[in-house]
Amino acid sequence: MKYFIKTFGCQMNEADSEKIAAVLEKKGYKLASKIELADLVIINSCSVRESAENRVFGLVNNLNKLKKPPHIILTGCMVGSAREERRRYSLSELKKKLPQVDEFKLIKELVNSLPPKRKKKTSALVPIMRGCDNFCSYCVVPYGRGKEESLPLEEILCEVERLVADGCREVILLGQNVNSYGNDKTGEAFADLLRKVHEIKGIKKVSFLTSNPWDLSDEIIEAMTLPKIDRYLHLPVQSGDDEILKKMNRPYKAKEYFALVKKIRKKIPDIKIGTDIIVGFPGESEKQFEKTVKLCQEVGFERAFIAKYSPREGTAAYHFKDDVLPAEKKRRWRILNDLIN
Repeated sequence: MKYFIKTFGCQMNEADSEKIAAVLEKKGYKLASKIELADLVIINSCSVRESAENRVFGLVNNLNKLKKPPHIILTGCMVGSAREERRRYSLSELKKKLPQVDEFKLIKELVNSLPPKRKKKTSALVPIMRGCDNFCSYCVVPYGRGKEESLPLEEILCEVERLVADGCREVILLGQNVNSYGNDKTGEAFADLLRKVHEIKGIKKVSFLTSNPWDLSDEIIEAMTLPKIDRYLHLPVQSGDDEILKKMNRPYKAKEYFALVKKIRKKIPDIKIGTDIIVGFPGESEKQFEKTVKLCQEVGFERAFIAKYSPREGTAAYHFKDDVLPAEKKRRWRILNDLIN
């Protein structure tokens, strides 16, 4: 029996797919060279944007047209949004949209404690926490990924030590809100974890994704000065306008974000900063967009993932009027992409 895993979305999904692959191969499955040759196809889905879900619909439709359609299992955020404790829609609604899918599984139903089947020998994705409790008004992650839950510190350190013994030299620590690690527990904090991973012999580089501005404490910034910590920081700003940030439920103002960037650069002069930005959020005027452009010019981002706003069912912003025309969203996207990327 041959399998194929199609992964959409973030590095966390990539890490989950590596774990699923290990379980399947333990059961005797072999990796198919092409998705069309697989007996079993697992689709690890993303729900962050409408386009991501549309790609899943398209893939399932194409697989169903094959002469011998595979057994299809859907997992990831689309299933989480229907089966986790916080739900954006019902499982029956999802099944109606995807009748060709044979099984709808949560990630935790597909993985176990086996070491992941890693794509790279010297670099590894290491999840340290899952979920999100922030409820930004546009975001599906608190639904698709559930509540914040930090993995035990010792478990993470043992995993990194095992990786080093296996030849790994770089680890990328993952979490939906990586620098809020430990907030759901006592006696553990992200700065502590950074320092302890940094001390592990054999590790040459430590990176992490993704950070929230309001959780990036002075203690974390101090830990980031350690020599093995990557000099790239991904710090989503989303907008440069205070009113839009408030509507997004982002608990900071543009000037506070800029002050944080200056503090980081003063402490770590060679740091490079990337970001996420949404253009065309409901109600965003041209003047408000220009404030985002100005902030980007002042910060000088290394790179940016720029998204054209799309309404996500079940989120607070879904009830806002999506009043920025698609052509205008595209224009604003192009301006920022040309400026930053």
